[in-house]
Amino acid sequence: MTAATGSHTIDLQARQLCCERDDRVLFDNLGLQLKNGELLQLAGPNGAGKTTLLRLLAGLNRDYQGELLWQGRALTAVYSEYAAQRLYMGHLAALKKTLTPIENLRWLTAAWAVGEDDLWRALDEVQLYGYEETPCMQLSAGQQRRVGLARLALAERGVGPCPLWILDEPFTALDKAGVAWLEGRLQQHVESQGAVVITSHHALENIASLRRLELGALI
Repeated sequence: MTAATGSHTIDLQARQLCCERDDRVLFDNLGLQLKNGELLQLAGPNGAGKTTLLRLLAGLNRDYQGELLWQGRALTAVYSEYAAQRLYMGHLAALKKTLTPIENLRWLTAAWAVGEDDLWRALDEVQLYGYEETPCMQLSAGQQRRVGLARLALAERGVGPCPLWILDEPFTALDKAGVAWLEGRLQQHVESQGAVVITSHHALENIASLRRLELGALI
């Protein structure tokens, strides 16, 4: 086990989870459990509720029936403790476009014990060498995506505190090199006993410990 997860025990559960939107049931009686060393891919057609489920699992949406548990306790009761151990990345890049990659990364990791050298090395790893001080508005969509993904490089080095990654379409806008890098990071994370919940239309068959949950089949 590497320092990326330390001695953290990951045990995220959903029991009889039900969620509706606009009088339409997205999923009902949903159950899942995620533990160390596992990657769960949420699949299904557009509108099946994949992003909604991710936000529920991240603790960002409480509009549901059923139970969400973290290490056997109600997630809402231990949210602060839980949020400190999970990294949530939405489908948008979530950057301040007028800031540079290095400035954005400082902001995104402000709560982490991250050194300045670590930030620069992380941007180098995601192939943004030479763009660190370019305003993000001047970068391509794929480069902007890489700025946010640089957090995964920091977490894998052990300076990030988040053994659980919750990722919404992280492969969006990446080229082949970026896809290969992200696949490698996901694999390393589960091998180091971290855990991942991910939505993606990208095939992830090369990643060990992969499980799939097809939301469209739940209704």
